[in-house]
Amino acid sequence: MTNNKTRVFGLDLMRAMAIAMVLCSHILWIYNPKDSIIIQLFSLFGFLGVEFFFVLSGFLIGKMLYSIYIKDDYTIKSAFYFLRRRWFRTLPNYYLILIINIIITTALGYSIPKLGLYFIFLQNGFSRMSTFFPESWSLSVEEWAYVILPMSLLVLSFLFKPKIKSRFFLWLIVLLIMLFIVFKIGYQINIKTTTLDEWNVSLKSVVIYRLDAIFIGVLCSWISVNYKKSWAKFKYLSAIFGALIMMFMYFGMGFLQILPDTYPFVWNVIYLPLASISIAFYMPFFSQLETTIGIIKKPIEFISKISYAIYLFHYSMILQLIMLFVDRENTTLIQFHMITAFYFTVLILISYVCYRFYEKPIMDLRDKK
Repeated sequence: MTNNKTRVFGLDLMRAMAIAMVLCSHILWIYNPKDSIIIQLFSLFGFLGVEFFFVLSGFLIGKMLYSIYIKDDYTIKSAFYFLRRRWFRTLPNYYLILIINIIITTALGYSIPKLGLYFIFLQNGFSRMSTFFPESWSLSVEEWAYVILPMSLLVLSFLFKPKIKSRFFLWLIVLLIMLFIVFKIGYQINIKTTTLDEWNVSLKSVVIYRLDAIFIGVLCSWISVNYKKSWAKFKYLSAIFGALIMMFMYFGMGFLQILPDTYPFVWNVIYLPLASISIAFYMPFFSQLETTIGIIKKPIEFISKISYAIYLFHYSMILQLIMLFVDRENTTLIQFHMITAFYFTVLILISYVCYRFYEKPIMDLRDKK
């Protein structure tokens, strides 16, 4: 969605909200607050931000691939057309930032374990990744979803030659969702998680356990196309239901002391799919939300456009470098505010330059092919 005429304000708003939540979570590193409630709230923002990205990404790629699949004979050429468009969109920025991160990390004298895996998005494929370029974990999840979805559709369509393509697409998505939930069950059986920190790095951030989040977004896209009237009719009710699920997950579960060490099955198998489902219930509302108020629309659209660059630059590239020169023990609150303002200014500027002179020209080239 790079053309202004085809942009949906609500989806731009989702993307802007998601990146804002991720930034909020990493602001903690600047202030290092003592208040545990603030830490928990901002950490929750970071979790939700990435989950919003997953479901939104699945929704967008699902609509694109479903359109390709339904209209024509779906061949290997069709699958690679889809992949080429996604790779033009995602790979140039990723490899640029990866190489810059390698240069900076090496210059500072740090080693980079399993570096080669970062080039094929397997740094967190089946187990926890190293501390290098930590935000890249979510990109591995997305990239493997982009490959698995069209290739599964290609292979299974060839084997079963479906008569009703729409129904076949639906069953494939349901099958993929169930498959990656089964992997979580395998984790529950074989690995004992005792702390939230361990859960974060060993389950939440590992590709094999997270691909269902993307496919839940794809399922939303199928419903939006095949049940348009219901998608529009129940958008407010659906959003309310999503909000209720979220309230239970992020407040009710804490109140009831449903924690990883006491209820591991809930956290290892149910929690993450439920988070994706709660966000999925917002999709009818956001996918149909529009505004003509320029003072609202333009900044949201701007942040949405540069959100991918912001995500890649914000932590390893900019925040960690800034904090190398900050003495937290002797820094006042006003100075922390100034550091934060400087951080956001630099981040937005660099992200815009990257989008304007690197990311967008590559996407324009993609659209000409």
